[in-house]
Amino acid sequence: MSRQLTLYIRNGCHLCEDMLQQLNLKQASLGFKLQTVEITGKPALESLYGTKVPVLTCAGQEVCHYFLDEVALQQCFDLR
Repeated sequence: MSRQLTLYIRNGCHLCEDMLQQLNLKQASLGFKLQTVEITGKPALESLYGTKVPVLTCAGQEVCHYFLDEVALQQCFDLR
């Protein structure tokens, strides 16, 4: 069973694009599914993540924000 990751983003955010690109490169080797969620126009998500995007979560827990933390990402998979 593959792990589901969620990446909260804003369109036009270069940090979001960078993290998404890095995650796409790691997806095959780590075997996860990735869902992206645009937060613009969603008040609850904007309130929660507005100043921190991109935000990567795994099983509802924040893994990292702004930049991909590869150690934290690996720890997400080590918890299986």
